Amino acid sequence: MEDVLKIKLSIANRVYPLTITPSQEEGLRLAAKKIETMINKFEQSYSVRDKQDVLAMCALQFASQVEQKALDKDHVEEHVQQKLETLNELLQSHLSL
Repeated sequence: MEDVLKIKLSIANRVYPLTITPSQEEGLRLAAKKIETMINKFEQSYSVRDKQDVLAMCALQFASQVEQKALDKDHVEEHVQQKLETLNELLQSHLSL
């Protein structure tokens, strides 16, 4: 079993203690840093009443990025599939000559 690591991450002026594997640490710290950066941007750009509003906006932003990447990936896969089918048909036609 992999060793566990106890870390504390600060997000929106709150500290969250976590027990993680060492391989997760870098990703979690980067994610917390991105959240803090986004919180600061939203607070500077918009009039917000409390941290809950800013955190909801951050969650929406990150979730939409994940969804958009999935949609883009599906589109690329469809495009590649079409190209492969066209290439296969071309090869088949030349091989049957």
